[in-house]
Amino acid sequence: MFNPTTPTEDRGQVGIGTLIVFIAMVLVAAIAAGVLINTAGFLQTTAEETGEQSSQQVTNRLQVVSTVGEDLDTSAGEVGNITMLVKMAPGADDINLQNVTIQWIGPDGSQTLIYEDTTNGFDVEPVKDGDDSSPSLNDPDDRFEVTLALNDTGNYPTNGISPISEGQSATIKLTTMSGGTTEVRISVPQSLSGNAVEL
Repeated sequence: MFNPTTPTEDRGQVGIGTLIVFIAMVLVAAIAAGVLINTAGFLQTTAEETGEQSSQQVTNRLQVVSTVGEDLDTSAGEVGNITMLVKMAPGADDINLQNVTIQWIGPDGSQTLIYEDTTNGFDVEPVKDGDDSSPSLNDPDDRFEVTLALNDTGNYPTNGISPISEGQSATIKLTTMSGGTTEVRISVPQSLSGNAVEL
């Protein structure tokens, strides 16, 4: 029952205090929601970028069609040059071979090669290139030859890799700018004859 002797100002002050607390809670919740939304957006963007990079590493790589040993020294039983016929892997975007690195892992150690470097390089020659895009593969029908000189002779860039002998094996890893890696394992036959041999 209403008591006329009770000051009404006290009840008004309690109501205002409750309203202030309620507004403060709403503001805190709004700020927290904004932070969560921003964080979720950042995580989504990061996840999309990571997914795209991972996809490029899988798809943007080279496919080696064949590997041939050339400039054979049959008297010494050695392969002088290695030529790989390469193309774009299915689903790959354009691949500029200037940005490709090749890691050679052979009997005498390992070496990293880059395009037409005068000391640690490899050479590229177009075999099938309809729009003269060499050294960029931009069509699934393009075919380029990548040559590694193992004897430091001829017109190819030198790279300090020793010739590979009969019965020896080596691993070649081709890595594109996107991080897509193709690994090729080569083995020299026990006996060499002729001018070239499939590895």
